Amino acid sequence: MASTSASRSTGATGRIQTAASTLYSDNQSLIAEFRKALNMMKEIGVDLERDNQSQMVKELENAAVELLATYEDCTHFSSAIHSVGDRCQPVGELTNFKKLFEDEIAKLKASSSSVPQNHPIIRQFREAIWNVHHAGEPMPGEDQDDIVMTSTQCTLLNITCPLSGKPVVDLAEPVRSVECKHVYEKNAIMLYIRSKNGRAKCPVAGCPKMLQAQKVLCDPLLLIEIDEMRTMSKQTARTDVIEDCTELDEEEC
Repeated sequence: MASTSASRSTGATGRIQTAASTLYSDNQSLIAEFRKALNMMKEIGVDLERDNQSQMVKELENAAVELLATYEDCTHFSSAIHSVGDRCQPVGELTNFKKLFEDEIAKLKASSSSVPQNHPIIRQFREAIWNVHHAGEPMPGEDQDDIVMTSTQCTLLNITCPLSGKPVVDLAEPVRSVECKHVYEKNAIMLYIRSKNGRAKCPVAGCPKMLQAQKVLCDPLLLIEIDEMRTMSKQTARTDVIEDCTELDEEEC
């Protein structure tokens, strides 16, 4: 009887984890669509600023802030799905999944102190608008260091694969750990996981998370974030060229 009960519990746990994995994947796709929409709003804002439509730009920024709040809620929900799916162990009584999700989301929101207006995505929106007419100049209330910080902010936790040493933007098949969010080259990390016989620790220095092949994947948001990183790198390079040119005599430029 005990063996049968244990078997049922294991089966239920497996079904919960499978369902959580499916929900997580679907929600990541939705998050990716939000991110695309926010990037599109930034591009539209730049076009409006070029046409000196300042009021419309401000209205678009306010709409972006509202959309970002929903984006953040979806991100918390996605993290809660992953956490509950991993930790849930059904016992004799019925599990109140609604309460589990609500408690987990409440914890995530409490640990997140970000204000939508100060979120990196909104800062990048404002910077893109500012650069239409003031490229290379600090925005009001900021200095040159703030320009560099905002231009290079990215949601990717590592910019190079810890195994291949390649920049993340140059990876042929980038994948990301569901557990710790670090990014790797797919072939390199899969070979590494197989070589550790089930005891593969994330190869990023200082990361304590253990890796499983089925939880290292190319989620829908990863490719978008890598494209954003490429764009930011190009923008930073162009700013550096402008700054270097200003140090030369006018004839040399």
